[in-house]
Amino acid sequence: MIENAASGSPSTVSEPLTLALVGNPNVGKTSVFNRLTNLRAKTSNFVGTTIERRVGSFESLDKRRFRIVDLPGLFSLEADSPEEEVAKSFLLDEKTRPDAVLVVVDATNLTRSLFIAGQAIELGHETIVAVNMVELSREQRLDIDFDRLAEKLRCKVIPVSARTGEGFDELKQELSRLDRKSSLEILAEPLCTSCGTCPYTDGHNWASGLANEVSRSGGVSNRVTDKLDSVLTHAWIGPVCFALTMTAIFALVFWLATFPMDWIDASCGLIASTVSSWLPEGDFNGLVTDGIIGGVGSVVVFLPQICILFFALTLLEDSGYLSRAVVVVDRWMRKVGLPGQAFVPLLTAHACAIPAIMATKVIENKRDRLASIMVIPLMTCSARLPVYTILAALLFPKSPWFAALVFVGAFGLGMVMAFFIAWVLKLSILPGEPSLLILDLPAYRRPSFKDAAIQAYRRGIVFLRDAGTVILLISIGIWFLSTYPKQSEDSFQQRVTSENVQLSSLDDSELENLRMQYAQEHSLIGRAGKLVQPVFAPLGYDWKTSVGVLTSFAAREVVVSTLSVLYGLGDDADDVSTLREKLATAKRSDGSSAFDMATCLSLLVFFVLAMQCLPTQAITRRETGSWKWAAFQFAYMSILAYVMAFLTYQSIRFFTA
Repeated sequence: MIENAASGSPSTVSEPLTLALVGNPNVGKTSVFNRLTNLRAKTSNFVGTTIERRVGSFESLDKRRFRIVDLPGLFSLEADSPEEEVAKSFLLDEKTRPDAVLVVVDATNLTRSLFIAGQAIELGHETIVAVNMVELSREQRLDIDFDRLAEKLRCKVIPVSARTGEGFDELKQELSRLDRKSSLEILAEPLCTSCGTCPYTDGHNWASGLANEVSRSGGVSNRVTDKLDSVLTHAWIGPVCFALTMTAIFALVFWLATFPMDWIDASCGLIASTVSSWLPEGDFNGLVTDGIIGGVGSVVVFLPQICILFFALTLLEDSGYLSRAVVVVDRWMRKVGLPGQAFVPLLTAHACAIPAIMATKVIENKRDRLASIMVIPLMTCSARLPVYTILAALLFPKSPWFAALVFVGAFGLGMVMAFFIAWVLKLSILPGEPSLLILDLPAYRRPSFKDAAIQAYRRGIVFLRDAGTVILLISIGIWFLSTYPKQSEDSFQQRVTSENVQLSSLDDSELENLRMQYAQEHSLIGRAGKLVQPVFAPLGYDWKTSVGVLTSFAAREVVVSTLSVLYGLGDDADDVSTLREKLATAKRSDGSSAFDMATCLSLLVFFVLAMQCLPTQAITRRETGSWKWAAFQFAYMSILAYVMAFLTYQSIRFFTA
């Protein structure tokens, strides 16, 4: 039995109450969600969209059950972006409308975060405001009158700390008093009305005035923050700090990931050997061990590096440092014709270009938005990481620092070329000056390792979910194409005779390798590879690598599984050598290394710059409203990748000849 919050009458609730979690980015909303749900959460997309949402569950102190929906981080509920549109629709639609709203605001920056709290309250839901990071506000000697704030907002205000757990018992106690579906009417008039300059001016003025009324500074200036900002946002020192930070992160990624990668690699090899021993010899055995286990396992092995990278990036974001990187990059972005608002989509693109392109809707200027969409796919997404990893390992197998420099170079090349293309567009088909950046820097704070681990886990799951199906299907297809048609013994003997090969001089292992080589070249994929190989020969690719490049135009990471299948067929089941070792010892028909330094760097450049993602093309078409821009994006990136890879390979060959 509980008491109705409005009338005090008891009521029985069997179904969990739905609680919507609302707040700005960087207010600790994710930490509050994790603290409440204790990791009992699932990630999915809002119906009919690619916008991600998390849904969790928890119990209040009196065992009241709640279903909590974490809405995207928002600056407004005026539906000017896809995230705002989805959030407002969820809050107002009768089918999804929550029973209550929990708004998270930043105790160290009430001015910024109270605006959306006012908008959420005006929607008419039963509302509780959680003022997060109160421990930081005390460190900064900010005196906040929470009773006065609750009086002005006309709702319950609870001071909490998601990092330490302070105030969460009180928050859960307050949640237990909520009743199902608030009977309050949705207010007709919004808090913010247009003043002729900015439609949000009145609302922000209200939030600023309220913040000044309920909070008082102890008079101590944050000298540490000022000193850090003077260095980290400096025009020249700032970029150097950013580059050094990313280099250290990539070195850490390589060093830490070595141990789980070796374990996964050994496990996949053991599974393949075990399954091979269970199955009778033949094509089905090869399909399962080489096509499925070998193809999928060759990509799964890179999962630790992806998770560690996102773990580190989340720590940087939560600490407040990445916002300083926005300031540093904005100076350079404006010079080449990109708006400062594009930094967030560009940063998002390091996870995936699809949500990044959709995030450009926050850019109001059509010219700025189009320019951003055209260059976003040049950012290094998670799908490229397996390719970078295997090439870095081929180049520097025993040096994580040099391998990290390969990663930094790849990320840097993508950013530099994005800026270069934006500059070219500015001078040609998209002339004009970008809009000014207005950014409120969050306070420096200690990041949550728990939240970073959760984010890394979720990104890893998303990578496996999105890439796994495609990789599995293409791996099976590549195995089939590389197995059939079978080469007959007569055909094998005819080729041996035509090439004057002395079989008597070969041992059993050499003879088996020769049969495997001829069989692959005789297969459908071998014929296709030899057909297109002259196109890629100037880039240093043999026919197998050419096939890998072609299949990667469906999805970049597929090249790893393709090469794994092509180089893994015919191996003894007890041989658990890694893909890197197979590629390192691979030879061309003339006996030279198939993956020398020139070829590896050429491949790296090609995969940094090429458009190899069909879903991204579909999103570009949808967001621009025309296949013309999608075709232009594909064409310029493909040409750019080919030319730069050609110059890389030929230059290295010239200087090392």
